Amino acid sequence: MHLIIDGYNLLHVHCTLTHLNAIQLQWERDRLIDQLSAYQKIKSCEITVVFDGWQGGWITEKKEMKKGVEIIFSKLGEKADEVIKRLIKGEGSGAIVITSDREISRFAERMAVPVIPSDQFEEKMEQAGINTYEVVDKEEEEVSGSKGKGQARRLSKKEKRAKAALKKL
Repeated sequence: MHLIIDGYNLLHVHCTLTHLNAIQLQWERDRLIDQLSAYQKIKSCEITVVFDGWQGGWITEKKEMKKGVEIIFSKLGEKADEVIKRLIKGEGSGAIVITSDREISRFAERMAVPVIPSDQFEEKMEQAGINTYEVVDKEEEEVSGSKGKGQARRLSKKEKRAKAALKKL
C-alpha cells in the first residue's frame, strides 16, 4: 500500500497556514512528518507527501527521505497537484490518495485510485494512536429505532474503492 498525501491539504484540516512565517511553517511540516512516520511504523505502508513549491521553491523538484517518509516539493512554477497526478499515473491502483482537493480526487477516480478525504485520514491516524492536533469533541448521534423499507442503496464503484481503502488504513 502506497499513500500519496497532499501535504498542505492535510495540514489545513485543523489550522490555517496563511499567517505563519517560514519557521512556523517548517515546524508544522516537521510535525506532520513525525506523525506520518509514526503511522507508517504501525501500518507498514509506503508514504509520499507532496508540498507546493511553486511560489517560492527550487528550480527543480526536490525529493528527500525523512524518518522513512518520502517528501517531495514541487519545482518553482509547478503546483503539488501536478506532482500528485504524476505519482497517481505511475502507481496506478496500488496507491491511495489522501486529499480533499476536488481536482485531484476527480483525476484519481478516473484512474481507479481510491481517495480518502484529509479529515477522514486524520481521524484514522488518531484511531491508530497518533497524536494529531487537539482532539475535537464530537457529540454522539442517536440512532433512531425506525426500520427502513426495501433494499439499501448499492455503493458506487468510487464508494466501494474508498471504503476498501479506509479498511486498509
